[in-house]
Amino acid sequence: MLELTDVHVEYEMEDGGAVHAVNGVSISLEKNKILGLIGESGSGKSTLAKAVIRLLAKNGDVPEGSIEYKGTDLTELSDREFRTEIRWDEISMVPQNAMNGFDPVYTVGNQIVQAIRTHEDVSKGEARERARELFEQLGIDPGRIDDYPHQFSGGMAQRAMIALALALDPSLIIADEPTTALDVVIQDRILQTLRDLQQEIESSVVLITHDISVVSDICDEIAVMYGGRVVEHADVETIIKEPRHPYTLGLRNAFPDIEEDDQDLISIPGTPPDLVEPPEGCGFAPRCPFATDECWDVTPEPEEYGDGHIVECHRADEQELLTEEAKRKETWMDLETEPQQGVEEADD
Repeated sequence: MLELTDVHVEYEMEDGGAVHAVNGVSISLEKNKILGLIGESGSGKSTLAKAVIRLLAKNGDVPEGSIEYKGTDLTELSDREFRTEIRWDEISMVPQNAMNGFDPVYTVGNQIVQAIRTHEDVSKGEARERARELFEQLGIDPGRIDDYPHQFSGGMAQRAMIALALALDPSLIIADEPTTALDVVIQDRILQTLRDLQQEIESSVVLITHDISVVSDICDEIAVMYGGRVVEHADVETIIKEPRHPYTLGLRNAFPDIEEDDQDLISIPGTPPDLVEPPEGCGFAPRCPFATDECWDVTPEPEEYGDGHIVECHRADEQELLTEEAKRKETWMDLETEPQQGVEEADD
């Protein structure tokens, strides 16, 4: 359904430079699947999603790569074609902050009705009935469609935004941090509702988050982004239980595993790379306890490790060694920001 090939996204700066927010991402998503896109702030995950639905800031551009949706390269469509044929009708988006997604001047129901009637030849009454049905499906009193955004709680506003995203039965839904700032109970309810409705209308979903525990519950696949690149991509079970990239191992360390006793939560030291002047070699090398001279000098190419497990790491074939060392807090505490050999190479 969705095929991204060598996609680059840049933001032009006033001084003539550019922020290279996405640097050569190639990834695909099948029909009726949920893909979790995870990474720290600044990893490029939200920028990549906005490039797909063409909602980049005015200084944003896709200078290279193709974004194919159902066989059509979206980068070749005019703004008018994309706005009338693709956005909301085929591809919709749930933004990070639902309160900012609605116009405070109009009722929530009115905005959903307008979206439906813009793309479909239906009466106002039919569109209102569709809005009421969506509210009911999402656990919101249908009578609230005449309320204004400020009258909704955070969780209710988020569900209303999902209703707007689903109003035209899109084939692809992009949910950008849909549970940010919500309590755990509401988070779980919204994610499960999203999963149920996705299965009902047989759509695909890209779920963007920094929390690996969120995607592990409802996603079919996970793509891990760092420094504007997808450094690891596989099915959920593989990413959670058998990751090969040191960054993925670090993300897993930062969240508790209820199956393990006395588990230390280990943070990844350092900061994300400067995407105005991306470093040579692997972008994670300055924060990686396993980095070698090759990592600092040569950008790793994506390699497959069976059944669609794609990894960009020079040492991905040393999975057992890296996994064991990554569990030790000392491994990350001893990290230096200079080229290093990390742990000893495994014996042949």
